[in-house]
Amino acid sequence: MDAKLSDHESIAAALLGWYDGHARDLPWRNRPGARADPYRVWLSEIMLQQTTVATVKPRFAEFFARWPTVHDLAAAPDADLMAAWAGLGYYARARNLLACARAVVRDHGGAFPADEAALRALPGIGDYTAAAITAIAFGQRAVVVDGNVERVVARLFAIDTPLPAAKPLIRQATDQITPASRAGDFAQAMMDLGSSLCGPRATRCLLCPLRPHCRATAQGAPTAYPAKLAKKAKPQRHGIVFWLERDGHVLLVRRPAKGLLGGMRALPSGPWTEAPPGLDGAPLPGIDWQIAAGRVTHAFTHFTLELSLASGRAEGHEAPADSEWWAINALDSAGLPTVFAKAVRLGRPG
Repeated sequence: MDAKLSDHESIAAALLGWYDGHARDLPWRNRPGARADPYRVWLSEIMLQQTTVATVKPRFAEFFARWPTVHDLAAAPDADLMAAWAGLGYYARARNLLACARAVVRDHGGAFPADEAALRALPGIGDYTAAAITAIAFGQRAVVVDGNVERVVARLFAIDTPLPAAKPLIRQATDQITPASRAGDFAQAMMDLGSSLCGPRATRCLLCPLRPHCRATAQGAPTAYPAKLAKKAKPQRHGIVFWLERDGHVLLVRRPAKGLLGGMRALPSGPWTEAPPGLDGAPLPGIDWQIAAGRVTHAFTHFTLELSLASGRAEGHEAPADSEWWAINALDSAGLPTVFAKAVRLGRPG
């Protein structure tokens, strides 16, 4: 083989050289060249799904201090984990986090498997997370493609097929430039490059180690990639939540285990429909409900929700099944999902 590096090898070498001097200091990482703890890698990757690094850093520290091993996490009560997850996105990920930890302890003796296929068989671990754990924690070659990598590679090769159709092309291109050694560092370097120099709306191409290789930069239009189809407007749904007080307490319910925000404590809520549902779903009969002046708006991935809030008082009523009276001055400890935390701010006295 010619001693001169191929273009693909030159890309990897330039990126790794940059990473050695510019790697982000993150609590789940080891220094460049060193493998990381599989538990820390897995926990961070699950927390980072649809959540920013800035948000995850302090939350990861809290989780790791409370549950420092996969055995500790597997033994955590479901309600404790769900409450600790508040503000980190869809709660299905929290349920899968517990299910995965328990599967690792039950089926793998508390050690994450080093094989991508075995990792993908665990709850909540898809192709990306399995590849990330394999490369970063076990030092094996794996093709790791997250949103940052997707953006960098689309620009590097000027892939003009719109997303999501471009995903197989981007993965193929990433495979071509992923080195046989230091694949974990390479993946993290791509993530760091996308975070610091190759952002979605702004680029710092003069500082980029891949600038000599980047076709989008050569065209003078790096932010034109990755190409995207026009977004469709999100559907609008409406609902109502109920603020029911009794002796300094408010009624909270436990949402059904399956479905959106499953298993979480929440204010009682009516159905979420295309038209405002009125007082459908009120938790107790015979309450004099007053509709608050404000509204709560919350954007989920696939729809936007607008909630009205009805308030009332229930003297002497026992809590219905699957619900409880919760001290209003202790609501911060209830672990309410963000949408219901917004409703609390609307309904809480004072």
